[in-house]
Amino acid sequence: MALDSLMVKIAVIGVAGVGAQWIAWRTGKPAIALMLIMGIIVGPLSSLIPLDIFRGGLINPERDFGALMEPIIKLAVAVILFEGGLSLNFRELRQAGWAVMRIVVIGVPLGWFLGTLAAHYGAGLSWSVSALFGGILVVTGPTVIGPMLRTLRVGPRVSNILKWEGIVNDPIGALLAVFIFAYVTYGGSGTNIAAISFDVIGSTFVAALLGAALGWGVTWFFPRGYVPEYLKAPMLLILVIGGFVLADIIQHETGLVTVTIMGVVMANRPMFSSHALRRFKEDLSVLLISGVFIILSATLDWEVITSFQTSSPDPVEGVLRFTGFLVLLLFVVRPLTILVALLFSSVPWNERLFIAWIAPRGIVAVAITGLFAIRLVDYGVEDAEALIPLSFGVVIATIFAHGFSAKWWARRLGIDQGPADGVLLVGANRWTIDFGELLKKLDIPVTIADPSQYALRAARRRELDVYRGDILDEVSQEHLDLGQFQELIAATDNDAYNALICDDLGPEMGYDSVSQIGTDKDRAPYHSRGRVLMRSAPTIDDLLKCEDADWVFTRTKITEKFGIADLKQKLDPEALMICVLKPDRRLLFYSTDARPIVEPGDIIVSYAPPASPETQREKKQRPPQPEPAV
Repeated sequence: MALDSLMVKIAVIGVAGVGAQWIAWRTGKPAIALMLIMGIIVGPLSSLIPLDIFRGGLINPERDFGALMEPIIKLAVAVILFEGGLSLNFRELRQAGWAVMRIVVIGVPLGWFLGTLAAHYGAGLSWSVSALFGGILVVTGPTVIGPMLRTLRVGPRVSNILKWEGIVNDPIGALLAVFIFAYVTYGGSGTNIAAISFDVIGSTFVAALLGAALGWGVTWFFPRGYVPEYLKAPMLLILVIGGFVLADIIQHETGLVTVTIMGVVMANRPMFSSHALRRFKEDLSVLLISGVFIILSATLDWEVITSFQTSSPDPVEGVLRFTGFLVLLLFVVRPLTILVALLFSSVPWNERLFIAWIAPRGIVAVAITGLFAIRLVDYGVEDAEALIPLSFGVVIATIFAHGFSAKWWARRLGIDQGPADGVLLVGANRWTIDFGELLKKLDIPVTIADPSQYALRAARRRELDVYRGDILDEVSQEHLDLGQFQELIAATDNDAYNALICDDLGPEMGYDSVSQIGTDKDRAPYHSRGRVLMRSAPTIDDLLKCEDADWVFTRTKITEKFGIADLKQKLDPEALMICVLKPDRRLLFYSTDARPIVEPGDIIVSYAPPASPETQREKKQRPPQPEPAV
């Protein structure tokens, strides 16, 4: 099959996008920046290779997709915004609600005004084009905020403010662009402003009602069995696309309002299968974000970028104006917008300064700008041709500036909570309390969760952190930040419940980060859905019997002279190896199918029976051996 086959190009887009996200996960680098780099590599950079098959670039979206490119991007953005709306639960607004409201009500008009001034005086654009571009610049969006927040731990309030701002402001920015575009194309008279405003506000209201009706309808029909389980996910996807297209027919870009409102309504109404549908949408959203980012960054053309011109014929002055506009946007427009909007709010100053810096632009900004730029050029509007290269310049500058500096800035402001290093033990019993106490001595944060107040008393007496509640309850998960834990161990006396915990929280924490105690072999076979702890897979009854026999936890440091083989020889044959603590505070657990690699400097945590007097005498008669550091 030839490399210029469309099937090959679609495969390259998928591999490049998902591959960039995997590299970002492995390296801790911002995914949005790596996807942008990957798109440039398979797009304009590949065109520099002196081979016929790379002529014009390995991926050239306008050439490869033609008229399909715009609807593909718009539908992908619709699904991404809907998935973002599904994550907007009103319970998250207990801490962030007032701040989000201020950013929308005060920040959006102020950001629009300042962005318009920056585009006019900084980039030298006409007032009409500056106003349209200033409206688009109020967006951030889930396509860039979501991947960035995955690599940060800055607390729920900051994360919720940035997440809500990005999703709510996306349709608002699009509607502002619609308003300015209509004003420019209708002649710009004062009489038209009222008509245009009524038209835009009316169509937005209809789009919002449509989204609310679709969201309510789904949450009413699905739980009552009107749709079979195997059709719920595809039907929901079609409803999202259909609602978006219908609203877009009524008024351009109002479909973004429809899908956002639909997602918010569904997120705040009870519905069976909500977890399965949310997982499906999250997976689809990751694929769409990856693909659309590759496609948009592959459309970059060096000639288009370098052709950015201002009112000055001097190309040097044009570049300076372009740079000046980016500086104004990064260091003046965004900081002033947020600091003024959050003035006199309860948000601490260090969090305000962090939010004031973070504002990457992504798919929605480029897609909307490209759409209106083409239409304005057709209308002969002055400076409209500069919008596309300018929008890409903003996207590239903000993604790299904010993506690579976010963690450093959070650390400087004291809101970076560092890597997840805690352990969550579900089930308060003698074994989990003793194990938690040992981990605490190793400076590993431990939390024991149990719905029973009585069961948690012993943990409190040992001065361990506890959480009372059912860990599967959504309310419990909102009060307990699961992002702080590197490992969850389900160790209740109910095997099925342990497996259910691992199955439910595995997609959120990662299946390699959830474990359960072994199942009772005397009962009917049960398929374990979590990694089973320790090689011999002891049940909770086995471990409690060991507690009755006064088994103890030990910690042994491996050195060059005292290796894992020496430790095994020293330990009792019945001893159980539980985990390995790495120097970087990572815990690697032994399981029925995992054997951590042990290196000098590691600490091994074991669970062993107490040494008998006979064993002690035998040890005294043995030749002296180097003792491990403890």
